[in-house]
Amino acid sequence: MAKKKKKGGPGDRVLATNRKAFHNYHISDRYVAGISLVGTEVKSLREGKANLKESYCRAIGGEIFLIDCHISPYHHGTSFNHEPTRRRKLLLHKREINKLTGAVTEKGFTIVPLRFFLKGPYVKLEIGLGKGKRMYSKRETKRRRDIDRDTERAMKEYR
Repeated sequence: MAKKKKKGGPGDRVLATNRKAFHNYHISDRYVAGISLVGTEVKSLREGKANLKESYCRAIGGEIFLIDCHISPYHHGTSFNHEPTRRRKLLLHKREINKLTGAVTEKGFTIVPLRFFLKGPYVKLEIGLGKGKRMYSKRETKRRRDIDRDTERAMKEYR
């Protein structure tokens, strides 16, 4: 009898993350989107050559695009290698697109890319609906993280 494969969590292998997103935004909702890529982009992503730091998502003509995401050219690519910062279409259901565009236009949210990951043979992008943090909120988050770290150290020493 064949063994059942265990279902992974949100992804098998994380390829790139946007750590600045959690520093600059309060992330409320998260979505997993497919992304339209060419072959050399997938190969470059599998090597971990992506940067999500300055990227963002925008709704254009009823579709959502990933803009300013830098995926380095594949080093074994030919003259048909991809452009590093081209627009990439996100593959979402229509109701998800409507929900995201409604939140962006009415409530002042931003669609922020959070991480690239592999789910089986496919590259997926996790996006979040984020609201920008103020400077005092960033300081509060840092202060709370430092306090939590100190209490963990104290608990570890106590044990």
